[in-house]
Amino acid sequence: MRETATLCREDRIQLDRELASQLTGAGDRRIADLARKIGYRLDPGAILRRDHKAEADRRVTIRPAPDTMSNVTGLLPVARGVAIYACLRKHAESQRAQGDPRTIAQLMADTFYQRLTGREAAGGDVEIQLVMSERTLLRGDPEPAHLVGHGSIPAFLARRLVRDFHRAWIRRLYTAPTSNELVAMDSTRRAFSGKLRQLLVLRDQWCRTPWCDAPIAHADHVRQARRGGHTSLANGQGLCEACNYTRETPGWRADIITNQSHVVEITTPTGHSYSSSPPQQPGDPPRLTLEQRFRRLLDDVA
Repeated sequence: MRETATLCREDRIQLDRELASQLTGAGDRRIADLARKIGYRLDPGAILRRDHKAEADRRVTIRPAPDTMSNVTGLLPVARGVAIYACLRKHAESQRAQGDPRTIAQLMADTFYQRLTGREAAGGDVEIQLVMSERTLLRGDPEPAHLVGHGSIPAFLARRLVRDFHRAWIRRLYTAPTSNELVAMDSTRRAFSGKLRQLLVLRDQWCRTPWCDAPIAHADHVRQARRGGHTSLANGQGLCEACNYTRETPGWRADIITNQSHVVEITTPTGHSYSSSPPQQPGDPPRLTLEQRFRRLLDDVA
């Protein structure tokens, strides 16, 4: 299906006929390759147009992996991708031949990091955004930290990241004692930028649309600027690119229900509503106000 998406109906029928006689014993990858090969022959122009569009979508992405690892992926034209892999492998094999005890895979990964950053090991002045409590940083507390772009990491790894980097900056971001929210910040500009955008990303961590856990790509107004919304932390939210563009289509609406925990209600074109709130920040659990304690007591009695 993927390999024939750009072909016309007649060419897809012809491809099916030719492919049917070659399916015996073929795995998924082999079938896809056969379909691609036949499609190239039937309509070279369609394949070329698809390849040009795919090349325009080249990008680098990062996704968290198990055991505090990450997947950094580069989507590149095939010639560039093959060249990168061949170069890394050739260097790794050369190092192994000279007696390096690391495996080929380890050498390729280390060389990949070294050639991109110009450093042998983690260090230097590259800023990574790591959120942790002062107890985790200074007192050996086991409370996990949050690494922007990855997610939760254990306390010992957070301290090791700070220790291993050649230079580390500590930026104090205070939370409200009753809600554990990051402090507010406003801007006179329409766009979220600079420290205000960083603070918004640190607060939301992932796309705020319910059930979407994509990395934040856009800092967006909850109440749009054209509706009178201010460029402030209270009226901002982090969204992935797809969710932000979807929200601009007719019928979608977002409103702030409460500022205390920054609960945002999203209403879809079908009239359904869903609420969204940012993850709790590292640190002490939020302390309840007297009114909140009284309401909780009444709920327990009821």
